[in-house]
Amino acid sequence: MLDAPNNIPDVVIKRLPIYSRALVQILATRQRTVSSNELAMATGSTAAQIRRDLSYFGGFGKQGKGYDVERLLAAIREILNLNEQWPVVLIGAGSLGQAVARYGGFAEQGFVVRRVFDHNVDRIGMRINDLVVQDVREMAELVRQEGILVAILAVPAGAAQKVADDLAKAGVKAILNYAPSTIQVPDDVRVHDIDPVAALQSLTYYLTPSEAQARGVSHRVS
Repeated sequence: MLDAPNNIPDVVIKRLPIYSRALVQILATRQRTVSSNELAMATGSTAAQIRRDLSYFGGFGKQGKGYDVERLLAAIREILNLNEQWPVVLIGAGSLGQAVARYGGFAEQGFVVRRVFDHNVDRIGMRINDLVVQDVREMAELVRQEGILVAILAVPAGAAQKVADDLAKAGVKAILNYAPSTIQVPDDVRVHDIDPVAALQSLTYYLTPSEAQARGVSHRVS
């Protein structure tokens, strides 16, 4: 296990999976070494940023020779604790939750959805692939019994905080939150919010009304 300081900025940790994904793509081309400049181009970062981020975890490259792709990829996966499978609970079996449950990319990367919960009686008992939706009232006890640390929230905004509270009390330490709501959790629980609407709103900042008008699109919201 690599030694990693506890004061690493969150933004650095969030960039590591981006570097990992780029390294996988580079390795697929049979390229064995990569420079910080090449990795920067593949990730949309800068060479200086990459060197600075990786320096938190020790030295991986050699001056003038770059990084060994396989070694760097293995090191990042170890830093991110990706060398084991992580069981996950999914709360919310609506349209979004069903899509998440059916998405194969989680399992491919070591995150296996073990259980799905919902409060809607019309969804309880429904089968999604190999999973049967369970009553959310059973969630806390099962999470506690099975020692599950990772959860995905795909619930309405009004339900998110209550579910997050129950998950934290049951021992969950990492929550991926798709709910359009900011949730409060204890200091030892990490939350990563995914809000597609907010992402779109930040993108439209870079557009101009004249571009919408040129395409015959109204940009006014009443």
